[in-house]
Amino acid sequence: MAMAGDDDTTELTIDGVLDLHTFRPGDVKELVTDYLAECRARGILEVRIIHGKGIGALRRTVHAVLEKMPEVERFELAGGDAGDPATTSADVTTSWGSLSTGPS
Repeated sequence: MAMAGDDDTTELTIDGVLDLHTFRPGDVKELVTDYLAECRARGILEVRIIHGKGIGALRRTVHAVLEKMPEVERFELAGGDAGDPATTSADVTTSWGSLSTGPS
């Protein structure tokens, strides 16, 4: 999966871990959506998104994106209740909605 920037393209490894540190905040919404779609297509249904600690703005953006994605079953700060404020874990559904293989 390639992510285009102003001057270059960053090639992402699709392995279920997305580190947002090298991306512009303005790219995050599309990046997270596309990355989760690619993970899902490859059967990777548990994804970690590393957004960092900071003041929490990037974490809030990631969580807002995940909340709007029907294919995301659940998400939480990594580590459950103890929580890692730098990473969010998300579970993606295997259900493909209205996809059909034709009449039965």
